[in-house]
Amino acid sequence: MMRAGPASPLAQLVARFGTDLIVTERSALEAVSIDQHRRHRGAPLALALPRTVADVTSLLAFCNAARIGVVPQGGNTGYCAAATPDGSGSQLVLSLRRLDKIRDVDVANGSLIAEAGCVLADVQKSAAAAGRFFPLSLGSEGSCTIGGNLSTNAGGLNVLRYGMMRELTLGLEVVLADGRVLSTLQALRKDNTGYDLKQLFVGAEGTLGIITAAALKLFPAPRATGTAFVAVPSPAAAVALLARLRDGLGELVNSFELLPNVALRLLDRHLPSLRQPLPADSPWFVLCEASSADANDPLTEKLGRLLEAAVDAGEVTDAALAQSERERREFWELRENVPEAQRRAGPSVKHDVSLPIGRIADFIAEAGAWITAHVEGSMLVCYGHLGDGNLHFNISGADETVAIDAHAETMKRTVHDMVAARGGSFSAEHGIGQTKVGELTRYAPPLELELMRSIKKIFDPNGIMNPGKVLA
Repeated sequence: MMRAGPASPLAQLVARFGTDLIVTERSALEAVSIDQHRRHRGAPLALALPRTVADVTSLLAFCNAARIGVVPQGGNTGYCAAATPDGSGSQLVLSLRRLDKIRDVDVANGSLIAEAGCVLADVQKSAAAAGRFFPLSLGSEGSCTIGGNLSTNAGGLNVLRYGMMRELTLGLEVVLADGRVLSTLQALRKDNTGYDLKQLFVGAEGTLGIITAAALKLFPAPRATGTAFVAVPSPAAAVALLARLRDGLGELVNSFELLPNVALRLLDRHLPSLRQPLPADSPWFVLCEASSADANDPLTEKLGRLLEAAVDAGEVTDAALAQSERERREFWELRENVPEAQRRAGPSVKHDVSLPIGRIADFIAEAGAWITAHVEGSMLVCYGHLGDGNLHFNISGADETVAIDAHAETMKRTVHDMVAARGGSFSAEHGIGQTKVGELTRYAPPLELELMRSIKKIFDPNGIMNPGKVLA
């Protein structure tokens, strides 16, 4: 009599957890198998859809014992394919979309506890309903999730004032690779009881464990806002204007975004319904905003006086101040739609870099000149969060005949080397994922890599957590 061989890993998963938690339909798997930019496509073993933290603990304990790789996935809006499985057909995609409850809103403590599958916009709404403000703001906030925001240490539009996701986190609930649960959800602002373990998981991109919930900081709701769209002659002038606004308004400055003339021209060409508040004859523009919890704070007037002084100093050549919420939204729609306008213009090569603010103008000048000299038919679209030193240094073809991707590797190496030479980072807010593993190996000091690999081994000795991501 022949004995039946051992069941396949997929058969074991289905037998143990059932088809409600373990999904194998082709359409469901295809939806979680490709990254945001549609450049990486994997072949998952199956899709796991846990409903509770207990489900996550059981799934990870099982996968750890069976040596099944687990790829955590939130809204799948990341830019570095951290949530995309490989093509081996052996990795389980574990989606947190069903863990989507707001567990607690504590106005007195200024905190909110959200499960990892909560959509960022829903967290913002929950805070607003309690008269409070959660400041993380991203273009993908209608679909990205808190777990993904934490795992990539998301930045966005308000980092200048409020910091990145790391600064907005008071505590985490994390399921480790072996199924044990580590919880620091007490939402304390002071807790000097040894190592701050929660910070290891923020920005780890699911390679150390799976975040299932987080205690997040809330702030007083903004009740007065001043917003301006400003023409500046150069990035150096923009840096000087930033210093002027911070001297004049202090911590009230939320956002300071740099936009090149070419971005305004792309918006006019591909999204002509968007109203532009200034003539598009300046080489550079800035979108800046300040807010206050005091409804009577005359921020528009204050901002106007500072801009008048900036005109006298040669830092500003023209400015439009938003006189209504509608005009404010029109200003922001321009900034938020730059990626879409560039997408419609055709293929592009993108870099997410950060530098000390005082070195940004020189970097833009040198790197821009190199692109012009070495990439024929190129169009530099350099924009982003100048207030916190983060630039999206993107290069598109001037028309559809330019094969811009053919220059991708040369441009990446040159741009990243220039950034490193100025003490900057090749990954400001988008993470490492699988697309930048080689860059981390190239630029990170050997001791940092050694320590990161040691930490990975401690938390994930069998290597099941998001294999192939962050560390080679």
